[in-house]
Amino acid sequence: MTGALTPRSARRRFTAVNFLFWLPVGLCLPSQVLLLGERGMGLAAIAGLFAVHSLTVAALELPTGGLSDVIGRRTVLAAAGVFNLTALTLLALGTTVWALTLAMVLMGSGRALSSGPAEAWYVDTVQAHSGPGAELRTGLARGNTACATALALGTLIGGGLPWLLQGPASGLGSGLDAATGGALLPLSVPALLGAAVGLVFVTYVLTALREPPRLPATLRGVLHGVPATVLGGLRLGARDGLVRRVLLTAAAAGTALAAIELLAPGRAAALTGAAESGALLFAALACAGFLCTALGSHWAPSAARLTGSGERAVLVSLALSATGLTLLGATLLWNGTTALVLAAVGYALVYFGLGSAGPNENDLLHHRVDSAGRATALSVKSLALQLAAALAGLVAGVLPAGPLPWLLVAGVLLVGAGLWIRPAPLPTGEVAPAGMAPAGPLASAAPAGPVAPAPAPAAVAVATAGSPVRAGSPPVRPGTESPADPAEPAARTGAADPAEAPPIVTASARLPSVLAGAPSTGLPEELRREPPRELPGGSATGLPEVLPPETPGPARRPSG
Repeated sequence: MTGALTPRSARRRFTAVNFLFWLPVGLCLPSQVLLLGERGMGLAAIAGLFAVHSLTVAALELPTGGLSDVIGRRTVLAAAGVFNLTALTLLALGTTVWALTLAMVLMGSGRALSSGPAEAWYVDTVQAHSGPGAELRTGLARGNTACATALALGTLIGGGLPWLLQGPASGLGSGLDAATGGALLPLSVPALLGAAVGLVFVTYVLTALREPPRLPATLRGVLHGVPATVLGGLRLGARDGLVRRVLLTAAAAGTALAAIELLAPGRAAALTGAAESGALLFAALACAGFLCTALGSHWAPSAARLTGSGERAVLVSLALSATGLTLLGATLLWNGTTALVLAAVGYALVYFGLGSAGPNENDLLHHRVDSAGRATALSVKSLALQLAAALAGLVAGVLPAGPLPWLLVAGVLLVGAGLWIRPAPLPTGEVAPAGMAPAGPLASAAPAGPVAPAPAPAAVAVATAGSPVRAGSPPVRPGTESPADPAEPAARTGAADPAEAPPIVTASARLPSVLAGAPSTGLPEELRREPPRELPGGSATGLPEVLPPETPGPARRPSG
């Protein structure tokens, strides 16, 4: 598109959007349960409010992803920000069950709306500038790093503010309570700060995320387009082997995260000997986990380079996480400093591995889907993670305490890693580039990995060594063509004038991925317009003037 952002500028904006969206979540994380308790909610009521949030996200995940694909990324992201800041304001100031329930519904709606549009915008923008084979992994890794960093920073600030207002700055906290008649508690301040950040997020989205022009959306178009897009995303997950692997891997990751969130707080309390100190330890562990996720996401492009492909990077990363869960389970069998150190290492490995796997999975996913279904595909992945997490939490809760739950979840994650041992099958009609794992896109996109440079004028590349450039012709060994007849090109191509026919050429280069969608001649437009070059002492063939000698073989004429 005209005036498209550069990949570097798009990467910066994508990173900023992710940071601004997840910072309010981190701010509320340490104080949310305590604030609801101060409002008179019992533990069962709090669990019910969280269930409302989870059910809202699950119900809206796919429709909102389809909505983003139909009406645009920026509009949906801005709506997510408005829902979030309204929910945080209600959470900070609400005192009735109905107000707090509405806050959870709005928060769940905002979470569902935010699932996919920012990442889809980034991929669309980069591919509009650099083509469908553009490098995406670095930007996706930076976005994940920003998410984890925002959560870690928000957790520290959100846990520290109430402590300051009830301790060193208790006078200010008491003043806020008295001035608002008890509506604004010290525990409410992180949520209000999050609402202010949400306002900044909405403003930034509306001003910084430029999109190509779209046709105005009508109610009829939305009602028809959203279900069709959702069904298309589900069908893609069912029929495409690589997309199916990404979804199953997301489910395995959700299982691991649910197990840690359920089992780690009790283990921390047992370690410290009291629930209050255990909660403080778990808050510190959560912050450390987010930081490990950020480091893993930052390392994701290096993991792909070191292992040779994104698929192998996912395999290694998930294996690291499974190793970490195994350590967490095994260290329950004995006590002491060694067990404590190994458990800490295991905890870090779980989050580091999951952080490294995420950007590589999404890079493969984005090269498999086009812009029309990109946000939907991300929503399907998010839904797979959430449903698996819910099921894993139920199962882990009824298993006996001890190493068994940890080791079972480690086994699930190891199975998820094993899905990537063999290269994923290519979609129909796709050809894997030489020396790369087959992680190519659908017909509308170029394969994942470096894009072959566009050929210079009068230079021709072919699909395999010595194959003719015209699509559908059988292979012909170089140097075996019979002398060219002036009428022969016209007969083969249907051109009325032999001079208008494309040159019949061979070469030993591989057909670049950018030629996959070329016209019937097999050449891009700029090459089809290049006039044949007259070689010294020979007919017009379009070959470079210097060719390496090749051993002639039996002549084989290409058909048609």
